[in-house]
Amino acid sequence: MTDHLTRKQRGVLDAAAAIARRQGHGPSVREIARELGVTAATIQGHLVELERKGFVRRSGAAFGLELIDQGRRRGVLPSDEVVDVPIVGQIAAGVPLEAIEDTSERIPLPKSMLRGDSYVLRVRGESMRDDAILDGDLVVVTRRSTAENGEIVVALLEDGSATLKRDLPRRGGFRLQPANEAMAPLFVSVSRSRVW
Repeated sequence: MTDHLTRKQRGVLDAAAAIARRQGHGPSVREIARELGVTAATIQGHLVELERKGFVRRSGAAFGLELIDQGRRRGVLPSDEVVDVPIVGQIAAGVPLEAIEDTSERIPLPKSMLRGDSYVLRVRGESMRDDAILDGDLVVVTRRSTAENGEIVVALLEDGSATLKRDLPRRGGFRLQPANEAMAPLFVSVSRSRVW
C-alpha cells in the first residue's frame, strides 16, 4: 500500500508512527518536524499529500493527527481505548489569565495519557516556548495536591488568575519559572496560590 508514497512522505509517515508508538497518541506537526530535523512547514506540505492519499487524517487539534490503517498496524491505540476529556478553558503561558471553567468542548485522548482526574487547557502566550509549549497548544493537566520540584504546573493565584509555569519551591512560597528567557519569574507566597 505504501508503494505510491515518495521517499520523504514515507519518512514522515514512519516518523509519525514511531512517535505515536512512544507517546500513545498521534503526534503534532512540531513533534514530527523535530524527529526529522526539518521545519514544521515542510512537514505540513507532506501531511497534505499523505491526507490526500488516505494515510492520515488531521483534525486541527494538538494531537489531531490520526494514522489510518497502516498507522493502526504500527501501534496506534484503537478507538475503544480513547476517552473524551473536557477542554475546560485557557491557561496563560505569560501574564496570568482569569481562571474560567467551561467544559462544553471535549477532545478524544488515549487513556494512557491520563492519570486520575484529568482535563485539558488551551495555552495562551509564549512563556513556556523553550519547553515546546506554544501559544494555541493543548496541555493535559492532572489535578493533584502536590508537585515535584521543577515540574510544570498550573498555578491558581489568590486573585483568581491562573498561569502555566515550572514550580520551584522556595522558603515561604514558590518561584513560578517561565521557559522563556525574555520573561521574568513570578514569586508567590504559599498562602496566595495553589498548584496542580
